[in-house]
Amino acid sequence: MPFIRLTKVERKRFLVLVTCLIFAMAAWLFMALNGKYKYTAKTELIYKDEPQNKAFKPLQPNAVDLLVEGTGWQLLFSRLRINPQSITVSLEKLNNRSFILFSEQIAQINKQLETSQKIISIKPDTLYFDFSKRTNKRVPIKLTSKFTFLKQYGISSPVQLKPAYVNISGPQEELAKIKEWYTDTLKLADLQKTTNARIAIKQNNSNNISIYPSSVGVKVPVDEFTEKTIEVPLRIINNIDFYDIKLYPKKIKITFLVSLSSYQEVDEDFIDAVVDVNEWKKLGHHKFTVKINRFPNYCKLIKIVPNKINFIIEK
Repeated sequence: MPFIRLTKVERKRFLVLVTCLIFAMAAWLFMALNGKYKYTAKTELIYKDEPQNKAFKPLQPNAVDLLVEGTGWQLLFSRLRINPQSITVSLEKLNNRSFILFSEQIAQINKQLETSQKIISIKPDTLYFDFSKRTNKRVPIKLTSKFTFLKQYGISSPVQLKPAYVNISGPQEELAKIKEWYTDTLKLADLQKTTNARIAIKQNNSNNISIYPSSVGVKVPVDEFTEKTIEVPLRIINNIDFYDIKLYPKKIKITFLVSLSSYQEVDEDFIDAVVDVNEWKKLGHHKFTVKINRFPNYCKLIKIVPNKINFIIEK
């Protein structure tokens, strides 16, 4: 099929025609997007003015559908992102009743939006709440951490939290499920000395549970570690028949890492090494396996020599 050949004048006229069509479409699109349209946006609820003397529990998800009137531009971008991302709702009326009407707060909610947007209605229009007696509880705080240390350094004693407990208040049935409360993740890198920090308490996902305080002080004791070897006597357990048992050897050597500040104080009294008679009596083993029942938390075990013990039993 032969190509259509255009003269220089015809090509110029065709280019002008295409340009005019593009400008016409752009003008039409601009005018269309400047017009007013109604569209639905799903958004999260944030509560304020919560009742102080009673606990509440929403009986529906904390998300609603907004029927919003806005420009075509806003309609276009609402397909790409949630707009608005959240709205704040007052719960002041819960002091006198068990439900909230959005129709009573439309004017206040509209003030939270862009000036060219307007909420026409909210679905559902009514939020219902279940109430129970509010109670208080004190639970320990658990630190969530991610630490790295320079070579030969580590935590030399328990990490200290101030305060060590958090006060929570809310419905009794919900507080009964809570045994502890975690912090946000504390990240510290290349530690080589004791460090103090402050970390926020993990945010509460439930609107009807209050937490105090909102942050906690953290002291991370850090020291240089060195290797130490000590002899520890073996203890026999589960010898309920009182066999006369001879162990060879009677003591073992334990090598571990210990902080310089604790080097002198950590001795055999801090470690409990045992062998279990049931290993021979019930399992038929010909050697006992050494087990460590007690060991300092902030020492790092390297090796046990020997870890298998010969024995003679005289009946």
